[in-house]
Amino acid sequence: MHKPFTVLPDSNPVGAYFNALYNTGYYYDFLGWSQLIAAILLLIPRTSHIGTLIFFPIIVNIAVLTSSVGFKGTWAITILMSLAALYLVCWEYDRLKPIVFRSRSQRASGYSWQFLTIPLFFAAGGFAMSGIWRLMMLGNLSNYLWAGAVLAAVGFVFGILVTMHYRFMPVGSLAGDEHGSEMHQPRANTSDHQ
Repeated sequence: MHKPFTVLPDSNPVGAYFNALYNTGYYYDFLGWSQLIAAILLLIPRTSHIGTLIFFPIIVNIAVLTSSVGFKGTWAITILMSLAALYLVCWEYDRLKPIVFRSRSQRASGYSWQFLTIPLFFAAGGFAMSGIWRLMMLGNLSNYLWAGAVLAAVGFVFGILVTMHYRFMPVGSLAGDEHGSEMHQPRANTSDHQ
């Protein structure tokens, strides 16, 4: 409806943020419509996995916003909502997995030190990201080294999850594929050997 979210003055950090957001014009409307579409998709069982994918980044963004501008009490609620949205993404994993992965007939072959090298790669990426933030003066942080350590830790944990998924993810020909699957290979006639 393009109505202001709050009537707080610009002297209040919350009011300043929402007044600036309201003045962006159609971006303000885009955010509202995105939230409504995500809510409707979440209510319909057949489309709930798509609603989850739309809702998760929206609520994480709101949680970061409420924490950074000083909402009293709301930050705790939005963080809990973010955790609930993460739970929904995990819950819908089986329905989301075919977007990227398909059923395969074999497992991935591992290599030496994969549980260390892949997480270290993502940790290095997180630390490098803090360096880029510092060069751009993004976030106006007082200690970019601390931010780098946090991003490296998050990257390391993410790397462990990626490694586990890679190691245990089925690979090979698609299950049910008549050209490559073992399920559809013609069986040898055992009666000739008896």
